[in-house]
Amino acid sequence: MPAIAFRRREQGCPLRFRMVAVRLPGYSRAMHRLALLAALVALAPLPLAFRQPPQGLSATPIALDPRDPGRTSVGRLRYLGGWVLRGTDRRFGGVSSMTIEDGRFVLLSDGGVVTRIRFVGAGAQPDYAMSELPDGPGDGAVKADRDSESSTFDPASGHVWAGFETANQIWRYTKGFAAADGHAAPAAMADWPNNEGAEAMVRLRDGRFIVFAETKRRTDGSHVALLFPGDPVDGAAPIAFGYRGPGRGFAPTDAAQLPDGRVVVLHRRFGVTTGFATALTIIDPAQIRPEQDIDGTLLATWAPPLTVDNMEALAITQSRGRTILWIASDDNYFALERTLLMAFELPAGI
Repeated sequence: MPAIAFRRREQGCPLRFRMVAVRLPGYSRAMHRLALLAALVALAPLPLAFRQPPQGLSATPIALDPRDPGRTSVGRLRYLGGWVLRGTDRRFGGVSSMTIEDGRFVLLSDGGVVTRIRFVGAGAQPDYAMSELPDGPGDGAVKADRDSESSTFDPASGHVWAGFETANQIWRYTKGFAAADGHAAPAAMADWPNNEGAEAMVRLRDGRFIVFAETKRRTDGSHVALLFPGDPVDGAAPIAFGYRGPGRGFAPTDAAQLPDGRVVVLHRRFGVTTGFATALTIIDPAQIRPEQDIDGTLLATWAPPLTVDNMEALAITQSRGRTILWIASDDNYFALERTLLMAFELPAGI
């Protein structure tokens, strides 16, 4: 995760769906666009409804393009809605990975803080809780001990795995991060640089794991990645391969598996003068071969003035036959950054 000092927020203010009794030139068109976006958000197959955020948390709707609030596409993706999340707990933020478990978003920060959120419609009880990881590398006295940058989830067992930078370890926890029940320091990750280690990790449904190094590269310029044939905590020895992302400066920050078995990889890029950019690609694990490169197929890439931040977390859900990509950002606990949660539909046939 890079150390960020400055970032402009010229993308505009959060979008709020509120009718006004003033008629200006272009009013009808603008209201039509706002109504369209509001309808898309309302109809989206979300496992939550942001009409009722839980106490201690706010969720402010945002447009994909503040200049054109009716815009609903970027690359090959369809925008369903997005929100700026703000919590009153000082630990809220720093989101580096995300899973969705039993209808709850489970956000893991790069300081070992777990945030569980479930937003529901009128008449139901919202769900919002924060806790610390019960165990991990070191004693947790300093942030570097619990620099948890990746996580993945097995819905059958309830186990959750977290990847830690600096220590270059993978820890396994029981359901809901209740307790740690094993960990490993894979030899293949031993020389990964501090703060640039296991930034993205996904457990495939067949029990294999893929782990991506954030910036460590092979001699041919591809990103170092590992495919474990089984649980790394149980001692599975990986094969190494190279991953080629969407272009210069982009680093993988998270990954999640699609219903068809392919894997979506999330990327982040930062420039002092250009700010943040993000990109999403797809790879097919069936094409992974030892010591060979695999290329990601680009789904979308975007940068300011479109809504973007330090995008580090990705989860995938399916509802009514539609595949939804959820993306969240790490605000680095920095006032000029935001915790975003954005939803995109991956159209059928891609």
